[in-house]
Amino acid sequence: MTAKQRYFIELAYDGTAYHGWQVQQNAHSVQEALNKALSTILRQPIETTGCGRTDTGVHAKEFFAHFDVEGVDSPLSMDNGDETKGSHGLSTIDYGLKIRGLNSILPADIAIKNIIPVSPGAHARFDATLRSYQYHVHFNKDPFLRGYSWQLRDVPDMELMNQAAAMIMDYIDFSCFSKSNTQVKTNNCKISRAEWVKTEQGMVFHISADRFLRNMVRAIVGTLMMVGRKEIPPEAVRQIIESKNRSNAGMSVPACGLYLTEVKY
Repeated sequence: MTAKQRYFIELAYDGTAYHGWQVQQNAHSVQEALNKALSTILRQPIETTGCGRTDTGVHAKEFFAHFDVEGVDSPLSMDNGDETKGSHGLSTIDYGLKIRGLNSILPADIAIKNIIPVSPGAHARFDATLRSYQYHVHFNKDPFLRGYSWQLRDVPDMELMNQAAAMIMDYIDFSCFSKSNTQVKTNNCKISRAEWVKTEQGMVFHISADRFLRNMVRAIVGTLMMVGRKEIPPEAVRQIIESKNRSNAGMSVPACGLYLTEVKY
C-alpha cells in the first residue's frame, strides 16, 4: 500500500485577478493555480483542500490548505542525509527549496509562506477554530488603495456602528447575512470580535468567529453602514438578525476591501 504524507501549506494572495479561492469551471481561481504549481514541483497530481473559500476579488493575508503526497520517495519526503531532517524526512533546506520553487512558478499575486507536515487526519477546514477578517474603508481618493479598500464619500458614525456591532455578538444564527441557496448544515456562527477601528486613511472593521457563512462579512459591513449613515438606529440590527431574512439586511459591500487575516488551529 502506497504511503501518503499530509502537509499544510500557508499562503497569502491578492484576490483581484481571481474568481475566489475555489476551483470553478471557466474561471481562474487561486486553488487552481496552487494545484498546478504543486503538481509541477512534486511531479504528481496534487489536489488541495482550503481552510475556507473567499469570493471573487477578496484578499487573504493568511490562508491554509492541506494536500497529500504519495510515496515514501516523493520530493517532500526524500532522505538526503541532512542533519536538519525532521520526523517526516524533509529537511529545513528541502522546505526552503520547495517554497522558493513554488513561488518562482506561481503568479506574483500568490505567495507561499510555509509547508508543514501534519498527521493524516489533519484538516485545513474542519480543524480551524478561529477565522478573522478585516474590511478596509477610506475616504480620500488614493490610487494606491484602489482595489484594496472601499472609498466612501461621507464619513459614517463609527460610534453608532460599534454599538450595533456589539449587538451582533449576542446572536449565533446569522441567516440574514448569508448568501441565498448555500449548501450548509447550519447558519450558526460564534462571533468573538466585531469592532470598527479608526485608521490614518479611514477605518477598518475587525471580525472574528469560529466560522463564517458565504458573503456574511460583506453583508454585515453593509448593514453596519446603514447604521453609520443613520438610515436605521443601532437597535434595528437586532430585528434584522431575528428576522433571519437576507432582504432585510444591508447590501453586500465591494469585495476589494475584504481580507482574510488569520486562521487559528
